[in-house]
Formats: sequence, C-alpha cells, structure tokens
Amino acid sequence: MNTFFKVLLNTVTVAVILLFARVSAQMPAAIAVPDAAIVATFHAEGAQVYECKVDFSRKSPSSFSALTWQFREPIATLTVDGRSIGRHYGGPSWDHVDGSGVTGKVAASAPGATLNDIPWLKIDAAAHRGDGILSDVTAVQRINTKGGMVQGPCETEGSYRSIPYSADYVFLRRND
Repeated sequence: MNTFFKVLLNTVTVAVILLFARVSAQMPAAIAVPDAAIVATFHAEGAQVYECKVDFSRKSPSSFSALTWQFREPIATLTVDGRSIGRHYGGPSWDHVDGSGVTGKVAASAPGATLNDIPWLKIDAAAHRGDGILSDVTAVQRINTKGGMVQGPCETEGSYRSIPYSADYVFLRRND
C-alpha cells in the first residue's frame, strides 16, 4: 500500500472515531439505553398542549393556590424524509402507518438545549398495538428538541395553550 492510501486511511479512521465520539458525547447519560438496537428514528413536528389549572402544591403569597400552565398532551406528525408515516399523541403514544403502535412511561429526562426546548426523554415501552415496526420496541428516546416550553402567566383556569415543537424520536429494542 502506498503512502497516499495509508495517510488517507488514517485520516478517515480518525474522522470516524471523532464523529462517533461527538455523537455519543451529545447523548445525555440519563437517557442512554445501553445494549439496545435502533429500530427506527422519526422526526416529529407538532405542539405541546398545556392547560391553565390550579396548582395545589404551590401557594401564592395570599395563601390561595396559584394558576399554572400544566402539561396536558403532545400532538405531532411523525415523518421520514418529509413523508408522514405516523402520529404522536398523549399516553405518550406513537402510531405507525403499518398499524403498529407503542405506548410508554417516562423513565428519565435531561434538559433541552435552551429554556424554550422541552427536555430530552427516555421512555420505557408499556404496551404495544398491532404487528409492524413498533411491535418490538422496548424504549423510546426523545432527542434534538426545539421549542415546546410554555412561557408567561396563565390567568384563566381551563384555558389552553399550544406551543409548537419539533423533536426526533428514536425507537429501540433490546439487543438480544
């Protein structure tokens, strides 16, 4: 092998190592899923829906319970290469066009990149529907979040606010 190809091979090897180090460094340890295989990654565009409710856990200075924005549910379209392939909604649940679906329970979180970004999550699968791409999913990661955090006061009990957001959902299965 001549010197040019050795240098090229070494350069490519170093670049790949740095790329993988950068990707793994970006995944917060709190939401990592060791020994898992990626089933699919879908992009989501939608809204996080909040409801203005009395928060009995927080008292205002006048001893009355304060009104706060409380998370109600997500609603989003799942896409791959700009093509709609499913939906995400309260549960949290995801449905794929092949008839499969998964519902989960939040297991861990990590802060979003800014105060306006909803947290990154690790969600353990709790139930499955149908046969298809989501039928063997054991965990879901919500990453690369943009937006979705409610800001400002809530003044009218029972009012709603929908905050646009986007995220990537990584569907994982045990690596048996």
